[in-house]
Parts: sequence; structure tokens; C-alpha cells
Amino acid sequence: MTLVHFNKRSRNGLARLHSDMDDLFDSFFKGLDRPFAGYKAWPAIDVAEEGDTILVRAEVPGCKADDIEISVYGNTLTISGDKKFEEEKKEKGYYHVESSYGSFRRELTLPTDVDPEKINAVCKDGVLSVTLPKAATAKAVKVKVKG
Repeated sequence: MTLVHFNKRSRNGLARLHSDMDDLFDSFFKGLDRPFAGYKAWPAIDVAEEGDTILVRAEVPGCKADDIEISVYGNTLTISGDKKFEEEKKEKGYYHVESSYGSFRRELTLPTDVDPEKINAVCKDGVLSVTLPKAATAKAVKVKVKG
């Protein structure tokens, strides 16, 4: 299968130079959050804190569990992997492709230390769910005041 470059922009004079500069910056900053330019980092991530657990959900459509690697160092969670381009047996011509393929990496600073021995990760239906129990030293302790 052959991908055909599709570009709606005019390719002459100053418009061509502008287009080439856009392509250069797009390739350099790929995967980084640039909301001013309409780009979001990939994969999209949600983080929630529920009691003694931190829950992280990442949208990874097209990725299998074997394609994803998770590591925790201190209070930094790293999600990395590779979204593979799967060629179909039938020849199809593509005129426009917006799906992204290739390596990705996201690092998150967690609000507290976690217990690395009890981390659980599941990838199902294009969603990666990571459960990170807080470390014993990070849990709140209630102290009864004597009167």
C-alpha cells in the first residue's frame, strides 16, 4: 500500500515557504502539547485521585498491551510504546491520512509517591487503565486528639 501525500495548501511562492515551515515545525514538535496551534499530546491522559489510589487512563486506540511500556521512577509515571501501521492485504489508495503511527512517550508527575509493587495496568478496547496505590508514607493518618 502506498500513502499519497495530501496537502490542501497552495504550493507556489510565499505560500509554499509558509507550508514548508509549518511542516518543519510539525515534525519537530510532534507529540507535544501545543494548544495554541490546535495540537494535543498523544495519547490523551486523564488522572484522578480516589482515596488511597491514583487512577490514570490513557487513550491508545490501535495499540495492544504488548506495544505499551509503563515505568515509575519516584513520583514520575512514564507511558511509552509504539503504534504500528498495519497494512491490509487488499490494495487501497489513501488520499488523506490523519491517523498517527510510530513511537510515543508521555511522562506525568504524580501528586504523591506510589507503591511500585502494587501497580496494576490493563489495556482494553483502546484504553489503558493504570491503578497506582499510594505508598504507605504518603497516606493520610488520622490522629485522635486526647482531652
